[in-house]
Amino acid sequence: MTLAPFTKLGPYEVVSLLGAGGMGEVYRAKDPRLNREVAVKVLPEDLFEGEERRQRFEREAKLLATLNHPGIASIYSFEEIPSSSSLSPSSSRHILVMELAAGEGLDRKISRGPLALEESLSLARQIAEALEAAHEKGIVHRDLKPANVVVSDEGRVKLLDFGLAKAFESENGSSPEISHSPTLTARATAAGVILGTAAYMSPEQARGKPVDKRADVWAFGVVLFEMLAGKRLFQGETVSDTLAAVLREPVDFGQLPPSTPPSVRVLLERCLERDPKQRLQAIGESRIALERTIAGSSGVLPAAFRETAPVARAGKLPLYLSWALAVACAAAAGALALRPRGPDVRVYRATINPPEGTTFVFDTTQPGPPVLSPDGRRLAFTARGADSKVRLYVRALDSTEAQPLEGTEGAQYPFWSPDSRFVAFGADQKLKRIDASGGPPSTLCTTTDFPKGGSWSPAGVIVFAPAAGSALHIVSENGGESKPITKFDAKRGDNSHRMPFFLPDGKHFLFLARLSNAQPAEGNQVLVGSVDGGEPKAILRSSAAAEYASGRLLFLRDRALMAQSFDVARLALEGEAHPVAENVSMLAGAARALFSVSQNGVLVAQIGEAVVVGAQLEWTDRAGKVLGTLADRAPYDEVSVSPDARTVAVSAIDLKAGTHDIWLCDVGRNLKTRFTFEPGEELTPRWSPDGKLLAYTELGSDTNFDVWILPLTGDRKPYPFLKTSFAESNAAFSPDGRWIAYNSNESGRTEVYVTPFPGPGRKWQVSVQGGAYPSWREGGREILYQELQTNRVFSVPVALKGDTPDFGRAMPLFVATPPLAGIAARFDTTADGKKFILIRSNQTRDTGSLTLVVNWTGELRGKP
Repeated sequence: MTLAPFTKLGPYEVVSLLGAGGMGEVYRAKDPRLNREVAVKVLPEDLFEGEERRQRFEREAKLLATLNHPGIASIYSFEEIPSSSSLSPSSSRHILVMELAAGEGLDRKISRGPLALEESLSLARQIAEALEAAHEKGIVHRDLKPANVVVSDEGRVKLLDFGLAKAFESENGSSPEISHSPTLTARATAAGVILGTAAYMSPEQARGKPVDKRADVWAFGVVLFEMLAGKRLFQGETVSDTLAAVLREPVDFGQLPPSTPPSVRVLLERCLERDPKQRLQAIGESRIALERTIAGSSGVLPAAFRETAPVARAGKLPLYLSWALAVACAAAAGALALRPRGPDVRVYRATINPPEGTTFVFDTTQPGPPVLSPDGRRLAFTARGADSKVRLYVRALDSTEAQPLEGTEGAQYPFWSPDSRFVAFGADQKLKRIDASGGPPSTLCTTTDFPKGGSWSPAGVIVFAPAAGSALHIVSENGGESKPITKFDAKRGDNSHRMPFFLPDGKHFLFLARLSNAQPAEGNQVLVGSVDGGEPKAILRSSAAAEYASGRLLFLRDRALMAQSFDVARLALEGEAHPVAENVSMLAGAARALFSVSQNGVLVAQIGEAVVVGAQLEWTDRAGKVLGTLADRAPYDEVSVSPDARTVAVSAIDLKAGTHDIWLCDVGRNLKTRFTFEPGEELTPRWSPDGKLLAYTELGSDTNFDVWILPLTGDRKPYPFLKTSFAESNAAFSPDGRWIAYNSNESGRTEVYVTPFPGPGRKWQVSVQGGAYPSWREGGREILYQELQTNRVFSVPVALKGDTPDFGRAMPLFVATPPLAGIAARFDTTADGKKFILIRSNQTRDTGSLTLVVNWTGELRGKP
């Protein structure tokens, strides 16, 4: 029964009927509380048989309400109107309150004949953009058609009834009855509504099979075809006839106007593939092609391919390859290496060089590995400029220029937001985010160290590693306090979880567990965790973290990048692994291979041997004059001079195992000897005053960084001194050997503390606004430390009175060189302060250039 004007639907007052469809009537109504007009859909009550169905609809409505895009009509609320309402005196009813979209239905515009090419492409681009925004949140429209598209007087698109069809899908996930299409129309009969719905169903949807975002890609192709042709693509006298046409009738591309650009025809052919595996896999590719066609640039196929553009499946050139070929041509400035790999596939390669005057920073100490945006259009990476500062850069792949992002100094491990708009990264013991186009960065949360990778879910959460020796944490994309999401397993022997990577469902994520008891040949372990927690599932052993794209898991085996089919529903590998690229570089110690994949067939990697230039230990005077060198070149990370200046302890990375060990350098004989052999991390060596003890940091298997003591006489058996769930490191003995200064993050920020040795006893905080790397000077009457935020060195007077130290006011001295990746300072002094030893030319990688590969999956066709 149609409701009369002024009828009350709860707080809403009916103005007029807008239309009716398979899921009820829709009314223009007034919301007096906000003084605005809304669209109210009164839903048939037979759709709510059973509490489970009502709850399911409510869940879907809440999810859809999260969509916030100018091209999508918003859902404001899902409400139950009580029986006291004038709507129905006998029972309660359910309504959906939505944004009132002003304009003309696209179906009406098409009914008057073909739209102009310019208008068709503009509207199609807007539709693709809106679909892309929803798909990135895991939401599929399922009922896209001209009747669900409203065009304003200014030519702006608004999609209606987004995702409502899913609310009433069957228990097995198959498509709902076509009579339950949410489409509204004031002109069609119920049969007409059903016929209209059937005409835009994808073949898999028409067969009642489960659908995904590729069903929207099909419907998008049908809508674009009809805008250009001015008539229905599939139609019949009955629903059965219409569905039969969808399933079997060849698409007559001859109905398209002669002025249709070749790129648009290619796009339509890819969208209208009946096999969803052969169909265009992401609607964002449509948007890219349309934007470039509208701009009159690379959206049109290169001339060399126009005549051979897909006539037979074996010779088809995927749409995004026409874009990527032009991209590669521009990016390589003529150096594109076009390498056909066989008669059925084309794979394209290009070289990406660092910005002029910079070098890529892909080393262990300050890693900024290259990461492709999910849409495959941009690349984020870090580079060191002429000022020696490391910054985050973003480069569009169709440009030869890279943009430095100000405020990202010291950035590490960047990763993208799912909509390819933002880049998150670690710096200054914080997790930050920044607009990829520039602007000030914002802090999401604090971390205990430099974050070791992260991943951003379409659901709006970020999973990341807050420190080298921590489990993974989860935090909102809007920031806040992070919470642990994984746990170490003593049986598994893991001491670090890092490099997470979300799978398509936005719930499960890959991550790497570094194993303290693993031999280099065995590798670490790739697992799958869930934002819901629970025990992770082991997938495979690999030396480096894995990623997922195009239905395959990509991982490192020795130095080869392998791809293997991966069932995301069962979370299981299938078939055999096949090589994608050989000789891929790896960040030693970081368990990170230098590769990244987008979700549309683009891959970037650094190919070549890892060229490591060892650091040199140099002696200097107080003025910085070089007095000599010590030991051989090696990948040193930190250094400590013994009280008698006869021995220097250093930590150096084992490039095969990827972990640090302590070495002792005999100054007189210029001889270096390895001192620790444990499989875990041994860092920050510090001497006792008498030279009989060595304090160092170890990464525990079930704790964070801990302070250990190594006797240099007797049984030489190391033992833990500070071992908690927090990160304690950089322990330094007082000159009398009765105290130890160290830094810990137990307060939520890294601060310097002093505690008695050998203990037990209480602790005293020394630093004020965050600090690390303490050292004692002048007979124990002074502690020096470095403030992490400013890199300024502070001096704190100390009076040791019995069992209680007395600390004076911290006074700033000077700004020092930034410390190494949050681990330790890069220098030390002799006890008299006359000589310094410095680590010069930290290990670097001859990074050279990157290799861009387009359609890397082409070489794997036909392989299991």
